[in-house]
Amino acid sequence: MKRLLVLSTALTCFAVAASAQEVNVVSWGGAYEKSQVEAYNKPFTEETGITVNMIAADDPATPLKAQVEAGNVTGDVFDLAMADAIRLCDEGALMEFDPATLNPGADGSPAEEDFVDGSVTDCAVGNIVWGTAIGFDTTKFPDGAPATAADFFDVQKFPGKRGLPKSPKRTLYLALIADGVPAADVYDVLSTPEGVDRAFAKLDTIKNDVVWWEAGAQPMQLLADGEVSMTTAYNGRLFDAMVGEGKPFGVIWDAQYLEINAFVIPKDAPHPEEALKYVNFATDTQRLADQAKYIAYGPARVSSAGLVGLYQDGKTEMAPHMPTSEDAMKTAVIDDPEFWADRDAELSERFNSWLAGN
Repeated sequence: MKRLLVLSTALTCFAVAASAQEVNVVSWGGAYEKSQVEAYNKPFTEETGITVNMIAADDPATPLKAQVEAGNVTGDVFDLAMADAIRLCDEGALMEFDPATLNPGADGSPAEEDFVDGSVTDCAVGNIVWGTAIGFDTTKFPDGAPATAADFFDVQKFPGKRGLPKSPKRTLYLALIADGVPAADVYDVLSTPEGVDRAFAKLDTIKNDVVWWEAGAQPMQLLADGEVSMTTAYNGRLFDAMVGEGKPFGVIWDAQYLEINAFVIPKDAPHPEEALKYVNFATDTQRLADQAKYIAYGPARVSSAGLVGLYQDGKTEMAPHMPTSEDAMKTAVIDDPEFWADRDAELSERFNSWLAGN
């Protein structure tokens, strides 16, 4: 009898272990991660029993590429900027999706018709539309607040250090607009050697006044610590600081850089079935709308927009704070993932050389 009990216990433990399911999701941390945990992960685990392990990275494309090159993929789902998703797909690192398997829109429309343009590709399913905007410390400008990209570059009229990301993608566009290039023409200008030179010449005018940042949480900390008076920042981080934490910050939508983030699954993901379930669940109409309750990023589905309501404080209307609002879109520069998939290495080399003073 004792041997039967031991055997029965062992078989039960094996069955529990075999049924244990998990998915490893690599995302960006901070307030953004919190929004995903609340809107996606908790209801996903409740519905499926699959545990979601969140892993934060300054840029999830970096560990994904490193894991693929090392032949040791530990993440199942990575949240990437669309340009990185396209590049890694072209390199053969990612699984391809069948859009027909994604959940339809709230009105029953096929997923391909319900996602905003450019947010579903061969290897990526969009989740948010977000912007890089300009944030400023309202206490630093008692004689009038800055309002434009040109003001960001005017350190005489608006004194103080400036925060910029150590990235050509999120700096060159701003320099061109501050120099008078219309938002719609930025990529045409940046496609020429003369346009690239023009962008760097404008950056030269504030180079000595720049504090460079590399992680999404840094610009808010730079503002809070008084190290800069203005900085570009992810609009969701700005909203969280302004509304969630009550910081005395303002936002400038002029020349915001609008991007799409998307979920991807590497080919050698350790839990591919769970990963597919997670992506399908997290990108349905209701989940994407629910995320907007926690952070000011626009859902990548058209049918989600009408479901966006109040912030988690129960009183702040989220729609005016979205990067896709009418005011925010007036002079927005829309990301061109194909451009960056083709030109990122070249422009990064030029940018890094410029930073080093060469």
